[in-house]
Amino acid sequence: MRKGTAPLEGIKVLDVSRVLAGPWATMSLGDLGAEIWKIENPDGGDESRTWKPPAYHGTATYYLSINRNKQSLAIDFKTPRGREIIQELARRCDIFVENYLPSTLKRYGLDYPSLAGLNPRIIYCSITGYGCTGAYAERAGYDFVIQAESGLMSITGEPDGRPQKFGLAITDLIGGMNATQAILAALYARERTGQGQFLDIALLDGAVAVLSSVASALLNAGTPAVRHGNMHPSIVPYQTFEAADGSFVLACANNRQFKDLCSRVIEKPELARDPRFATNPDRVQRRAVLIPLLSEAFAAMTVRTILSRCLAANVPAGAIRSVDQVLAADEVRARGLVVSMLDRANREIRSTGSPFHFSSTPVRAPSAPPDLGQDTAAVLRSVLGYSEATIRELQEARVIYQAPPP
Repeated sequence: MRKGTAPLEGIKVLDVSRVLAGPWATMSLGDLGAEIWKIENPDGGDESRTWKPPAYHGTATYYLSINRNKQSLAIDFKTPRGREIIQELARRCDIFVENYLPSTLKRYGLDYPSLAGLNPRIIYCSITGYGCTGAYAERAGYDFVIQAESGLMSITGEPDGRPQKFGLAITDLIGGMNATQAILAALYARERTGQGQFLDIALLDGAVAVLSSVASALLNAGTPAVRHGNMHPSIVPYQTFEAADGSFVLACANNRQFKDLCSRVIEKPELARDPRFATNPDRVQRRAVLIPLLSEAFAAMTVRTILSRCLAANVPAGAIRSVDQVLAADEVRARGLVVSMLDRANREIRSTGSPFHFSSTPVRAPSAPPDLGQDTAAVLRSVLGYSEATIRELQEARVIYQAPPP
C-alpha cells in the first residue's frame, strides 16, 4: 500500500442494506477507503431518503447523515435480470452487506451459500434484529423495540420515573459498529485462509453485550438492575449537580479526585478528612448524606467557576452542552468532526466526520451522499463492461434507474 492511501483502498463492498445499521457500517468502510456500491430500489430508494422533515433540498437529512463516500446503483433485484446484475457484482466484490430477514434474499439467490458459490472469498455480513438462528430469526428488528426488549430502557431514566429510550437509535448504531469490527476481522482472517465467511450480526446481541457492568452485577453479585438517572450505581460523587446558574456533571472516580474536589474546588477540606467518606465504598454507602453537602456548596458557585477549578485540580467535570454548542466547539472542529462536501449540484452538505485517525493511511476525503441511481450506469459500464445499449435497454425495462444530470 502506498503511504497516504486509505487503509481499505481497493476493497469493494456490495451494500444492499438500508436505513441505519447497515448503512452506518458501509459508511465506515467507505471512510476507510473501500469502494461502496449502494444498491437501492429504483422506486424511491433507501427508505431513509423519505424520513423528513427535516430535509435539505428535498432529501432527508437522516439519509445524508449515513451515506457519504458511496455510489448509488438503483437496481431491482426482484426481477430476474436485476438479480443477475447483483450476482455479477458479487463475483467482483470483497464484502456483501445486507439487513433483510434471513429468508428474503434466499428467495432471490442472494443468500450466503449462493454468493459464496460464485465467489468463495466473499465476506457476507447479515445484520438483523435477532440473528439468523433462533425463534425470532424471521422477526423484523426495530431499534426502539430492541431497546425495550434488551433491558436498555429499564436502566435508563430517573429512579422514580418511566423507562426511557436513548436519544438516538443506539442499538442500530451499535449493530453497525459491531458489523464494521466483524468485517475488518474477517478481512484479516481472509489474508491467512484465502476464504471468506458468513457474519451473523444481531441488534439484540449488541444491545445485551453492552449491558456489561450492569449484567455482571446481576450475574455475579445478584444485584438487580435498576434506573439511577444521572447517578452512578457504584461511584460517588458521579452525577449531575446544580450550580447557581446551571447544571454540570461531576465524575470523581477515585479518592485523590474526591480529596481535591473538597479542598481545591469547593474549599471544604474537612469533607475529605471525614472518615464517613474516606473511600468510594464509604461514599456509595452514605450517598444520601454526602450529596446534599456537595449540592449546597455547588449552589453557591457558578458553573464557570466550578469547571475552571475542576480543570486546574484535574477533577473530571463538564458542562451539559446542546448539540449546536457541541458542533460549534473549537475542540470538535479541531478534530475534523464537522466536514463539508459538495453534491452534484455544487451545493454544500455538512455532516459529522469520521472518528478514525491514522498516522500514515488517512481516511478518505468525504464525498457527498449520492442521489438515487446517480452511479448506476457508470458502475455497470466500468465494472461489468455493459454497453450503452444494454444500459438503455435495462432502464427501459425498469430493471435499473439512472439519475438524470442535476
